[in-house]
Amino acid sequence: MRRAYLGMNMAEAGSPKKLPLDALWRARTSKFGDFAGYDMPLQFEGLIAEHNWTRQHAGLFDVSHMGPCFFALPKGHGLEGDDAHRKVASLVERLVPADIQGLKAGQVRYTMLLNEEGGVLDDLMIARPAEPGAAGDLYIVVNAGCKHQDWALIEAATKGEANLVRADDRCLLALQGPSAEAVARAVIDPALADISFMQVKRFDAFGRLTITRSGYTGEDGFEILVRAEHAGALAEALLAHAEVKPIGLGARDSLRLEAGLCLYGHDLDPGTSPIEADLAWTIQKRRREAGDFPGRKRIQRELELGPSRRRVGIRPNDRALAREGVEIFKDGKKIGIVTSGGFSPILNAPISMGYVAAEFSEPGASVDLMIRGQPRPATITPLPFVPHKYHRAKKGVS
Repeated sequence: MRRAYLGMNMAEAGSPKKLPLDALWRARTSKFGDFAGYDMPLQFEGLIAEHNWTRQHAGLFDVSHMGPCFFALPKGHGLEGDDAHRKVASLVERLVPADIQGLKAGQVRYTMLLNEEGGVLDDLMIARPAEPGAAGDLYIVVNAGCKHQDWALIEAATKGEANLVRADDRCLLALQGPSAEAVARAVIDPALADISFMQVKRFDAFGRLTITRSGYTGEDGFEILVRAEHAGALAEALLAHAEVKPIGLGARDSLRLEAGLCLYGHDLDPGTSPIEADLAWTIQKRRREAGDFPGRKRIQRELELGPSRRRVGIRPNDRALAREGVEIFKDGKKIGIVTSGGFSPILNAPISMGYVAAEFSEPGASVDLMIRGQPRPATITPLPFVPHKYHRAKKGVS
């Protein structure tokens, strides 16, 4: 899915903002850092311990720096059901290449805001609420470092036709890991077992919760939007469960890297197209055929002919870490660059993602990573590095 660690919006320059649950986290750790203008907990017990706990049990992440919002047709719009949804979805489709009109009630879709050149301005989640009374509404979550620009872009493109209501005064908590469902059922509602990966539903618990079965770790889990006045009670109830520990942003990044998920501002940027990023699957058939989205000429050309470069996984053949900015060579010629890199606790080895010339992007290809002036051998590897464990609905079951 989908999440950036960029600098704060210039309008909010100054001291970083505190999360609504700041006191709760400070009682558990002193390791904080500034991410996207927010003072965020980075570690609690240590990155590797937190990473492994999430893979084995359930980790609780505070991602309230993100940009949740509700986008809705004006009151009294006179439309119902699918007609209302198609109308509000058509407005958002002016900016994204995904088929938002085709969302079923309760379905979530990952997509991107595009510029006119087909580059990615941000990646985001868009959900159609499950409740019939919410026809004409969309629940959207954009990245932390881009949220003000994203909201301004959406409002400018749809001015007067729909209303955007910010929800970043609430808390957004992510419960991730193989025990996430059991914990969520026990603490929130047994009916959480009934929603599958990339579905959304509202629950009358801890005030009123908007919950998607999604996340940024490759594990099963949920992202939970809760009003600030109820967030402490919810977090405490989740943390009281023996399977749950608080997890910082450090482990969140290593988890998403193992899962082969893009980080905006690193693996995605305004010069990179979804096709280059190996995200062609996010552009559904109807939108490909209509070609009615920003940057369509470049994207349709790359869909037909292939891009000149591709995002790939990279496994160094030794223990040298290849982080962002490391250049990639083949036979002494530069062919690409690393955009994300670090250590995989699960594989007990360094891993990286980056972009290479398309002719060198096949898994198994040998390349060299220029690390501290020395070429180090590496191998192009399929993504993800660690298999996803999302809870998908059985075929034939919605």
